[in-house]
Amino acid sequence: MMPTRSDSTTESSGEFDSKHFLKQLTERPGVYRMYDEGGSVLYVGKAGNLKKRVSSYFRKTGLAPKTEALVAKIASIEVTITGSETEALLLEQNLIKSLRPPYNILLRDDKSYPYIYVSSHSDYPSLTFRRGRTKKGGGTWYGPFPSSGAVKESLNVLQKVFRIRSCSESYFRNRARPCLQYQINRCTAPCVGYISPEDYLQDIRHATMFLEGKNPAIIRDLMDAMEKAAESLEFEKAAACRDQINHLRHVQEQQSVDGEGGDADVIAIAQDAGVVCIVIIIVRGGRVLGTKDYFPRYSLEQSEGELLSAFLGQYYFGGNTRREIPKDVLVPVEVEGQELLAHALSDAANRETRIRGNVRGERRRWLELAMTNAQQTLLTHIASKETVYRRLLALRDMLELAETPSRMECFDISHSHGENTVASCVVFDENGPLKSDYRLYNIEGVKAGDDYDAMRQVLTRRYRRMVAGEGKRPDLVFIDGGKGQLSIAREVFDELGVSDIPLIGVAKGVTRRAGMEQLIDAMTGDVFRVPADSPALHLIQHIRDESHRFAITGHRKGRDKKRRQSTLEGIEGVGPKRRRELIRYFGGIQELRKASVDEMTKVQGISKSLAENIYAALHDE
Repeated sequence: MMPTRSDSTTESSGEFDSKHFLKQLTERPGVYRMYDEGGSVLYVGKAGNLKKRVSSYFRKTGLAPKTEALVAKIASIEVTITGSETEALLLEQNLIKSLRPPYNILLRDDKSYPYIYVSSHSDYPSLTFRRGRTKKGGGTWYGPFPSSGAVKESLNVLQKVFRIRSCSESYFRNRARPCLQYQINRCTAPCVGYISPEDYLQDIRHATMFLEGKNPAIIRDLMDAMEKAAESLEFEKAAACRDQINHLRHVQEQQSVDGEGGDADVIAIAQDAGVVCIVIIIVRGGRVLGTKDYFPRYSLEQSEGELLSAFLGQYYFGGNTRREIPKDVLVPVEVEGQELLAHALSDAANRETRIRGNVRGERRRWLELAMTNAQQTLLTHIASKETVYRRLLALRDMLELAETPSRMECFDISHSHGENTVASCVVFDENGPLKSDYRLYNIEGVKAGDDYDAMRQVLTRRYRRMVAGEGKRPDLVFIDGGKGQLSIAREVFDELGVSDIPLIGVAKGVTRRAGMEQLIDAMTGDVFRVPADSPALHLIQHIRDESHRFAITGHRKGRDKKRRQSTLEGIEGVGPKRRRELIRYFGGIQELRKASVDEMTKVQGISKSLAENIYAALHDE
């Protein structure tokens, strides 16, 4: 199993197909890298919404000459998903420094990042804004932060709340009476002894705990003040409290891209439709330097632990050049022969190297980031035109069709214990999923749980229009189900006089495992299996899984609409109290949608797993 560098966004003709690439691009925050035909990086950028940002480069009008020149050279685009816009900004700067793309402006060095600095004064430390971190003078540094404006505004809020001094040491030592900051309630005048060192240090402790993300009490106080002001119709005051909450949340946002230290290779694996994707995130000095993705060949009988074991051995020891071996190799599952592999890596590096899966804190966030990127990269690869075309040829040969199918349709039924039954019809063409032609059908007038009658109704409705000349004609039709559903489909086709469209049933087989599907030909009744590594089977699995996903998604949306549920009310584990806390914390659904999983966990009563469910529900994942 030799790892192969992926280039799934480059078409076989050498011309970049932006329309096809953008159709499957995620809307999550992240970093994108644009490459030319020679594989050299042209530009690195960040985005809060990757789909919207990358789409802006390919609009027909309004582009600057420099941007037009850049777009003309693009041969491929790669993306790395991050947990938030802040993480995207920091990763963007790291990549620009290391890659030096010709179309980027060289950003400032790390020493110009904004920090919050707590001085080392024994009795009355100050809280100030600083650019660049130094070792002189002791004290405590918080950051770096992506926005100097956000840091300055947040410092103003902290000084209003905790009334901590912001003056220089020389100014502080030479005061004989309180300054203006005391008069406007932004300082407790420690310079003239108006507050004891003990009380002042308690305020400092609260402020630093908040900056470390350990004390959300101040946010709860501001939320209470905001609600009280709104009830008293003091809307300007309520808006000011809302803005303060947003600034404070921004300051305390944890940086999983720029951490406190550590060298690691973070490995993630994703499998779907007969393809495996392995993503490696390279972390050096606590900073994410970039990602690499591979699509090794494999057998469906291999577990993820076996795949990773084979891959890691060749990744670190294969070829003529030895790769840099970090102190930690983070993996999502236990690797087969893990101890032996870790021992070999330690010998090669002349120091201990650990292969770890059960990690916490920052390393857990790195691992989750790698897993997210593996899943998205796999989806991009599966949807690439080159992959789809190769699978179409294999499907044509397997089914012995006269021509390569250019339009395929697949049907599935979904319901909840027989209620709210819906049927899905998904369409694939030579470019993969044709989502504009997807359709959902509400099934009515059939017995609860009767999938056969539901299938009869949707097929009759769908192809009666086609026979009347109102719909597009498919080259191939798949039915997600066994002989029963397929016989119903055959009856409908006979009743409508449709005899020239091949009809194939996709049954899960006895073991109901991926790769063990049984295909049923409606014309002959033959039941046959396809080799697990067949590209044709992988395409059928992709179509079948997409019809199943679309049916379930449509069913859930219809069910929630019928129950008149709000966005949060449809999420399991989010009751009235937690909904209230989420809305109070973020100020509304719009801000909640922008939040990362880590930010959601700062809300009282929201665990990590529940935050992941909320994030997935709000982003239709």
